[in-house]
This record gives sequence, structure tokens and C-alpha cells, in this order.
Amino acid sequence: MCGIVGAVSHRDVVADLVEGLRRLEYRGYDSAGVAILNDGNIQNRRAVGKVAKLADLIKEQPLTGTTGVAHTRWATHGVPAERNAHPHRSGEDVVVVHNGIIENHAELRDSLKADGYTFQSETDTEVIAHLLARHLKSGLSLEASVKAAREELVGAYGMAAISPHEPDVMVVARAGSPLVIGIADDEHLIASDVFALLPITQRFIFLEEGDVAVLSRKTIAIFDSENNAVVRDEKFSEVSAENTEKGHYEHYMLKEIYEQPAVIAETLEGRIYKGRLLEESFGHTATELFDKTKNIHIIACGTSYHAGLVAKYWLEEIGIPCHVEVASEYRYRQVVVPEGTLFISVSQSGETADTLAALRAGKGAKYLGCLTVCNVPESSLVRESDVAVMTRAGKEIGVASTKAFTTQLVALRLITIALARRQGMNQDQEKALVEELHALPRQVEVVLELADEIKAMAASFADKQNALFLGRGTFYPIAMEGALKLKEISYIHAEAYAAGELKHGPLALVDEIMPVVCALPDDPLLEKVLSNLQEVRARGGELFLFSDKKVKIPLDKYQDLKLDDICPSTAPIVYSIPLQLLSYFVALEKGTDVDQPRNLAKSVTVE
Repeated sequence: MCGIVGAVSHRDVVADLVEGLRRLEYRGYDSAGVAILNDGNIQNRRAVGKVAKLADLIKEQPLTGTTGVAHTRWATHGVPAERNAHPHRSGEDVVVVHNGIIENHAELRDSLKADGYTFQSETDTEVIAHLLARHLKSGLSLEASVKAAREELVGAYGMAAISPHEPDVMVVARAGSPLVIGIADDEHLIASDVFALLPITQRFIFLEEGDVAVLSRKTIAIFDSENNAVVRDEKFSEVSAENTEKGHYEHYMLKEIYEQPAVIAETLEGRIYKGRLLEESFGHTATELFDKTKNIHIIACGTSYHAGLVAKYWLEEIGIPCHVEVASEYRYRQVVVPEGTLFISVSQSGETADTLAALRAGKGAKYLGCLTVCNVPESSLVRESDVAVMTRAGKEIGVASTKAFTTQLVALRLITIALARRQGMNQDQEKALVEELHALPRQVEVVLELADEIKAMAASFADKQNALFLGRGTFYPIAMEGALKLKEISYIHAEAYAAGELKHGPLALVDEIMPVVCALPDDPLLEKVLSNLQEVRARGGELFLFSDKKVKIPLDKYQDLKLDDICPSTAPIVYSIPLQLLSYFVALEKGTDVDQPRNLAKSVTVE
């Protein structure tokens, strides 16, 4: 859950390394550092806090060099402190940056201490630096040292190493944590995400699991997990650096909320036409899998898990049994796989460690195949799945996911329609569902026009410490997502419950200072939800409602935002928008860091 940048070049790379870190800060931001080789020495600068603190330090204590590595950290081993910030070094022999977790670090630490190595940090990464130094002192090259260390390390890592003994060389390795090589004129770069390198190049090579790569200014040599020399294809990224700036928006999150009409339309582009789902857009492999699918397992984490829960309702409405599970639980239990089960992973980044591990475990089970719903074409999940349904949300920088969630729901809705065909859905029914999807971008635009009203509602949360979110049917996971958004960026403790469960415990929490948030679409469960809300009002609970304009609310003392008529099948997608805006405006009221909330990171690449 950290960001790596590195370069071997003909020019001074310090400014580009720091800019790369700034662009990766969403991955982790409790400390940052850079190390440069200069005249046979390692120059190191590290700072606690965001990348801006590191930039200020470099202004005060400049450094220059043509070979260097940099890192922005999200703490796993050791508290946020300068001693624990990357890069880590072993004397003047080697310096290392690392993402992931070394599971046998304690054992290796004891061995290295016995050999006389002194540790300055509590991190697992420093073990790698000393391990490489030990191999270098035995006479091995940096390349051979990394390959030897790879055999001793247990766990997940994406790492890069440089040494004054070979000042024009960088060696990188990937095992469970992504790394990409950037190709430019007379230089090679590395990063944990292409986003870091887009101002410099759009030409990339994505390392595969187990790869080691040796980089100089002009050459790239890649070796697989068996140390065989291999060639990895060069890819051209369509993403431009300009598309990833905030523009006139105060925060990335707000920008991404307002991008949803466009990215939903983009996710639908080429997949629906004249009242039909163009299933061919998923590829022939998907069609073959859908033909055989009798059951579905959806595996995901966080916001993506909530998208999977909505899809469960949709899929079981058409007669397809569906089990949804968080990846961190799935990967550590004995799973029963019914005959004809399709494995579906859902992830924004495609690099979520638990989801990726679950996919790899699933590939060893008796699934029909593996399909991923993902936002990053070059990601590990996409490359390792049989079928990828891309969400086309574009780069999402805000830690609290917004546009990735709604486009995931759109993609899962398209998959549901494809499977409904096999369950006897006729052309008229399909046309109605497709037309509802076609209307979705405009419906989201209309909701966004209510932002000022939602902002006014958010003012009532300024002094709150707790909140309840309620929902029934597909709106129960939407309530879960709303609660997650609020707690992520405003730090208000928020929980979601199926509204019918209110009287089985949570009602004890309701009083005159407890805000209760609920969506009230005009659906068959409306009267049930209204009855649950009567229970809240009877205990003095403060209601914040988002309702269809046709809904009559027979309650007293509530705040209500009216939405235009929403198509039934896509209503969960539309109703998620005001909950996103509510969380955003509450965070503004609380004065928290909207885009980079405390203790969190965007891409969760550790277990």
C-alpha cells in the first residue's frame, strides 16, 4: 500500500522522482523519501508526513543524481517516523525501496544481526537492504544479489535496489506487488503505477509475477521466476497526465463524483445498442462461460464488496444463485464450489492483495472460469482472469471510491442482463432494462444538480459522532456503502443495517442526537421501510431521507431530499450519488482531509 518510483537516466532525476511520489501519494502518505547515487555515495532524504514535507526538505538540503529511487509509505511495520521511512540502506553498499510484507523478516533479522548488521528501523524492508549487502560483500553483482535474496524472502514484495558499486544499474523484483517499467529516451524508469510516470512516458512494460528486471539507461533484461531470460510486451497507455488533475474542483473526490455521468456513459459505450446488450463486447470467452453458468461467487473488498452485494440481489432475481464474500475471508477457508460456478472478482485497482490471492486460489478450484470487473486494464487481476469487464471509470485518486463504485454496478448490471438471456428473458424485457441503463447518465446528472440542498443537509452532521444508515433489498448494500463513505472521510462512526433488523438491537442506539439516513425509492418495500422509520421517530431519532418525488412520508421532523422518478433496476446506482455528496459535504464541515483520510490508502496491496 505504498508508492515506488525509480529512474536510471542521463539527467538529474530528483524532481521527477518527487513528482512521481506526489502522483502516487494516494497509495500511502505517512512518510516519504528519496535516495540518489552521486559520485559513489548514497544521498538520502526522508520526511514524516506527505510528499510536500519531503519536497521542502530537498529545497533546504538539495541533492542531485542520475540514478535514484523514491517511496511514499503507508505504515505496516513500525510507526510513521523518519527512521521507518523508505528508502532503506545498508551502509554505503545498497539502498532499497519496497512495497508488500516480508513474512519471515524476524528470522532474517536475527540472522543478519548475528552477522554484525545493525538495524535502524522496525521495518521489514531494512531486512532486504542488509540481505542484499551481505550478498554483495560475498562478491555477487547487484543482479545476482537480488536473485539470491529472492530465494530467501517469504511474502509479497515489489522492490527496487541501487548500489554505488554499480551506479548506472537498477534491479527490481516483483512478487505479489505490482511494478511497471517506463521506457523513455536514453532512460528507464520504474513505478508501482503507470500514473507516476505519465508526464514522462506512455510506453510501459508490466512485470509478471516472479520477474526480476535489470535496468540501465539503454537496456532492459527481464528474468522469470526460474531465472530464464524472457521478453515482456511493451504497452502504450491511453491515459494522459492531463486527465488526472483536479481542474477547478477543490478535491479529487468531488471531481470524481461529478465525472460519474460521463464515465457511466463510457462504461456503456459499445455494449448496448438499440435496446440490446451487445454481449460480443465482452469477448467470445465470456459468452462460453455465461452459457455454462449456474451459480456465481463474487469476491471483493470494501466498496467493491458492496457492489457485489447489490449484484447478488440482481442475479438471484433472475434465478442465478449468488454468494458474495470478502476476499480476506474467502482465501482462508474451505470453499464449496457448486457445479457450473463462475468466479467473479471486483476491484478498482486490480491489485488488491486479498482479492488477487482469492483469484489465484479460485483458479485451483473447480470453477468454470474467472471473470473480473476492474478499472485498470494493465492490472494483475485483468491479466490473470479469463475474462475482464472493464469499468472505464478513468483514474480514481480520491481514497473514498465513488465513480469506480457506480461503474462497477453498471458492469455488474450488464453481466446480469447477459445471464438473464439464458434464464428466459425475452427481447421486450431486455429492451426495457437496456433503456433504463441508457437513461442512467442523465438521471445522475439531475441528482448532481441537488448538491446545494445536500450541502445544507450536511450542516446538521457537524457535531455528530455516530450515524445509522438503513436500507432494504438492494438498498441495504447501498446503505452499507453510504456508511463506509461517511466514516472514511469524516471520521464519524457510521453503521448500516437492514431496516428490518432495527428492532433486533440497533434501535437501542437511537435517540434525539442520532442521525438516521435512509433511501426511500418507490418500490415494493417502501411501506416496510416507512414502518421501520416510524420506530426511529418514536424514539426521537433524527431522520435524513432521500426519496422518490412520488413518495408520501407520513412522519414528523425529518429532512428530505426529493429525487425525480428513477428507473427501478438502476435506482441503487442513482441513490448512491446523494450519499456520496452527503459524506463529502459532512467532511468539509468537519474539516478533515477529504482525498487522503487518515490511516487509509487507495490501493491495498498488503494483506
